[in-house]
Amino acid sequence: MTPVRRLAFMTLAGCWALLTAASDGPPSLEDDVLARINFVRQHPREYAEQLRDYRRYFVGSTLYLPGDANGVTTREGTAAVDEAIGFLERQAPLPPLGRGALLELAAQDHVAALGPIGGRGHVSPDGASPGERVRRRGGDIYVGEDISYGYSDADAVVRQLIVDDGVRDRAHRALLFNIEVRYAGVGCGAHQRYGHMCVVDMSRTINGRSVSDALASNGPAFRTSATAR
Repeated sequence: MTPVRRLAFMTLAGCWALLTAASDGPPSLEDDVLARINFVRQHPREYAEQLRDYRRYFVGSTLYLPGDANGVTTREGTAAVDEAIGFLERQAPLPPLGRGALLELAAQDHVAALGPIGGRGHVSPDGASPGERVRRRGGDIYVGEDISYGYSDADAVVRQLIVDDGVRDRAHRALLFNIEVRYAGVGCGAHQRYGHMCVVDMSRTINGRSVSDALASNGPAFRTSATAR
């Protein structure tokens, strides 16, 4: 949705695991975003019903959610929502994504780099790509990345990526529903221009390594060949 914009970046991918660990305190926004992504992956048709309810708040191309008298102007209006609903109704349920600690650290690094300067995009100010950020944390380059700008609520972050208003190839949604993606790491924080941003780094392996490397080291692997975007 405009004026907020999301971009997606994908190279190759890596492997599989289960979601871990509860924290002692209340869940963070990062926890909530990953949980919401996993709900949508596992229950796409149920989420389609939620989007039907969300659709009611459009007047033309402007979205007026409860409590927002000013509204948010979108590029496609209900057309993008209807397209997302159709996609979700056809989408088979997928396994949840496990938490990748290195992916999470790399996502947080990107938020820390872009947020204070109001930057956007997948390349860090020092020129690092998503994969290079994971490699700096001890992993490898086979990752994909979605970025949401403008929301500090997990439902809104994930809905933005799924509806993908104004994005012709719906690349954010495609990455969230990529059957070969098995791990994710989320980083969220303040953004000087848009108020907030969330970065979601995803891979077929827990650390962004290739599947062949994971197999060679006796790690768990998903044996379908990776695809490039």
